[in-house]
Amino acid sequence: MSDFLSAGWSTYIALVTIVGIFWCIWLLFSQLKVKVKLNPDGEVADTGHVWDGDLRELNNPLPRWWMWMFLISCIFSLVYLVLYPGLGSFPGILGYSSDGALMTSMTTANDELKPVYAKYVKMDVEQVATDPKAREMGQRLFLNSCAQCHGSDAGGSKGFPNLTDYDWLYGGSPENIKTTITNGRGGVMPPFPQLDSRQTVDVANYVRSLSGLPVDDFKKTRGEEVFKANCVACHGATGKGNIVLGAPNLTDKTWLYGGSEATIVETVTKGRMAIMPAQDKVISPEKIQLLTAYVWGLSNNNQSAQKK
Repeated sequence: MSDFLSAGWSTYIALVTIVGIFWCIWLLFSQLKVKVKLNPDGEVADTGHVWDGDLRELNNPLPRWWMWMFLISCIFSLVYLVLYPGLGSFPGILGYSSDGALMTSMTTANDELKPVYAKYVKMDVEQVATDPKAREMGQRLFLNSCAQCHGSDAGGSKGFPNLTDYDWLYGGSPENIKTTITNGRGGVMPPFPQLDSRQTVDVANYVRSLSGLPVDDFKKTRGEEVFKANCVACHGATGKGNIVLGAPNLTDKTWLYGGSEATIVETVTKGRMAIMPAQDKVISPEKIQLLTAYVWGLSNNNQSAQKK
């Protein structure tokens, strides 16, 4: 019912459902009064439909067992609709919902598994990330909850960050990662319709130059002024980004949507919107601790690598 904006739809659907069931019951009883037509010789008359020469469709009454089954089905439908959801937005007197059943099942499972996760909750994320058993559990959680967007190898794809490098929109500390998983993120790159086509191409060339990509020097020079007037509020004067806002660093070679001139022009012209859904309603705090450690470990497993 969430697709219908008016409450009247709920009443309409409930009425159609009830009227339909009672109409079926009326139709059943109305047919009980119909007498079977007999031929002069006493045999049941047929409907006039004949196949293969001698295969006739007779007008026999419905079997009693079938009629009782039909009536029981209608009564069952009415009882079900009183107890469970089905009549528009009426929740049923038992208050059952598939969402509620799922949450109850998840809560029960989480309570049963708490003893298994208990020791990891008391440990620092860095310590959990070095525990082989914890990494295995974290990987399974990742495959169940995160791989759909970030890939089974956490390498990401267009619009979905790579979690195995050292480039983080909102920071790569254990605390920041846990906040992202728990509360989600909503990243918005606003469109700039006030810029004309030449300005968007110019600023695209300037942005590409920040990460050492080949550009048109004349366009880059003009684009720097466009950047200073429109982009520094989020990305900073040097284009290093801002983890508080989730504004990406434009000086490295990591691109969420691609670093071609055409792609950057599209981003500036149309904007971008990205949602990382919050997991606090579907993943318990104990599991989030393990998942945080696993994700943090993906980009910190090489101690010799330089972190950003």
